[in-house]
Amino acid sequence: MASWATLSPSIVEYFEGEDFYRCGYCKNESGSRSNGMWAHSMTVQDYQDLIDRGWRRSGKYVYKPVMNRTCCPQYTIRCRPLHFQPSKSHKKVLKKMLKFLAKGEISKGNCEDEPMDSTMDDAVAGDFALINKLDIRCDLKTLSDDLKESFESEDMKGKNSKKEESSELIQSQDVEEKLGSGEPSHLVKVHTVPKPGKGADLSKPPCRKAKEIRKERKRLKLMQQNPAGELEGFQAQSQPPFLFPPKAKSNQPKSLEDLILESLPEDASHKLEVRLVRSSPPSSQFKATFQDSYQVYKRYQMVIHKDPPEKPNVSQEIAFTRQLHEKASQLSYYYMGFYIHSCPKMKYKGQYRPSDLLCPETYVWVPIEQCLPSLENSKYCRLNQDPEAVDEGRCKEPDRLRVFHKKAIMSYGVYKKHQKDPSEEAAVLQYASLVGQTCSERMLLFRN
Repeated sequence: MASWATLSPSIVEYFEGEDFYRCGYCKNESGSRSNGMWAHSMTVQDYQDLIDRGWRRSGKYVYKPVMNRTCCPQYTIRCRPLHFQPSKSHKKVLKKMLKFLAKGEISKGNCEDEPMDSTMDDAVAGDFALINKLDIRCDLKTLSDDLKESFESEDMKGKNSKKEESSELIQSQDVEEKLGSGEPSHLVKVHTVPKPGKGADLSKPPCRKAKEIRKERKRLKLMQQNPAGELEGFQAQSQPPFLFPPKAKSNQPKSLEDLILESLPEDASHKLEVRLVRSSPPSSQFKATFQDSYQVYKRYQMVIHKDPPEKPNVSQEIAFTRQLHEKASQLSYYYMGFYIHSCPKMKYKGQYRPSDLLCPETYVWVPIEQCLPSLENSKYCRLNQDPEAVDEGRCKEPDRLRVFHKKAIMSYGVYKKHQKDPSEEAAVLQYASLVGQTCSERMLLFRN
């Protein structure tokens, strides 16, 4: 016979109305608003479906922000790990971790001084209009300076023209005298230094890019190593592809797995071991190692990176999700909790691309790139761009909702026949609209 734990459905007790409490993001004393319920038991599938409707849990308390009324709207965010590509900032964090594991060295730099790539992109995009204005002002100032200089130069032209003509005549006479004296032509050098801003100084070698100088050094080095000498040097100039073959595959950027699973030396100062243990119900191994693991994690975050607790661990969890996907194909997303665009400490989640945000009205996933322009204008907005779209999972038949009353399971259609309190129906319908039709038919709503 199967155990009760296996067959046990989700049993929830919904709290009518909205909860007001202090916001942990903007510190508003009563600005955070949410609907909540207590989960006496909860199946994995039910919680997954609730997450896809904007719910989140803290212990056994399951809550859903009132998005259009709360001070800091919290959008559910998920990453697509199968297409994830780590940015330069992500690689820096992983390299710092590997350096600590291998040598025990702690980086002195603070990650706060090195903002993430997309943060920089957002900053540039936000200041683009200001940059354009500054460019226009600079152009106008330069134009006015040029006009001023042109007027001044016109006044000076008349005074300097006679001096320039006489100096040029003297220089040409000197050259003719040297040529007429029989001196070799290559010994006669005429240096005419151009005026500032009138052209390049031909007496100096032309400027070269550092990349070209490095190529030239490499070419000369290959010529010295090659016994053929001048012939190979000629080939190096005429046929560079033979001496400079394309980069090998080893020079390709490392994948996320390569960065995380990079082998450590045998005498590494530390070792990192990841174990998958049962947490619900908690196994003996989970109970024995939870506090120790949490303290190590907490110290690592504070000492090494000085970052929010979630930030450095995201890349590892994305890689772990990829590994799980190989064994269970339905595990193809990594949920990162809530994305709060108005809170700088929570915006880093949007830097793990590709990611999607959950529309708070239609409950469909929208790429975060499409959402950012709207979120810049308003804290709360409908992310789904289709004005005709509706919530397809909404509760259309509330009478089919399941109720757990006096140790008996019944439909709400049967339960409401014995209830005379009008507020009872309002609370149940509010619950049904928030959890959706699927969860309302599967979970048991506890009623006294």
